[in-house]
Amino acid sequence: MDQMSPLAPLIRRWSSCTQLSDDDRHAIERLPFTERTAPRESYLVREGEPTTSCMVLLKGFAYRQKLVTDGARQIISFHIPGEFIDLQNAVLDVSDHNVQCLTRAQLAVVPKAALLDIMAARPAVRRAIWLETLIDASIFREWVVNVGRRDARTRIAHLLCELIVRLRNSGEAERSVWQFPITQEQIADATGLTPVHTNRTLQSLRRDGLITLSGGELSVLDWDRLAETGDFNERFLHHC
Repeated sequence: MDQMSPLAPLIRRWSSCTQLSDDDRHAIERLPFTERTAPRESYLVREGEPTTSCMVLLKGFAYRQKLVTDGARQIISFHIPGEFIDLQNAVLDVSDHNVQCLTRAQLAVVPKAALLDIMAARPAVRRAIWLETLIDASIFREWVVNVGRRDARTRIAHLLCELIVRLRNSGEAERSVWQFPITQEQIADATGLTPVHTNRTLQSLRRDGLITLSGGELSVLDWDRLAETGDFNERFLHHC
């Protein structure tokens, strides 16, 4: 596999969860795609629109969200480089939610037909794609529990832990400072809290020496205490 391929991080992540042959990896690497750059806050997928392609996030961060009739927003997941942001649209005809950029993003846009062809021809790749959608569902389940049954401090600590573990699993080296472009308003929309309550909760985590968060960078000062505060068990991420 050409390590310079834009799809190399995706192939590496899938290989950690599924036994892919060299031919499987080369087939993924040869998927046709168009590189696209999208500005911060732009829509990548819109609810109700027909689906013709799926996108791999190469650089930057994105999030899925739903809007209700009064205009309120619920963020339902965040996405990091090396992940498909809308893989379910390979087999669904219409998008049922929106995807937006958190930051300026670079994407590989893969036609649905190419994904369906590789799934039909290569069982191991099909299993990797199936696993990806199942892990998405597992994360959604955890978010339902987070919003429905945990208090504000626990919700936010859990979200921070999840994102750090996913960045580590994606191949990011162990570090003390992480890029964190998510605003307090977006944290509030992801955890079902008000911005004011979110601000107070983040201040309490800072005050207790668990984190620092400033200028788009997150430092975890005490991982064990942050995980305990967040009722965090990474089992739902399935090490992928």
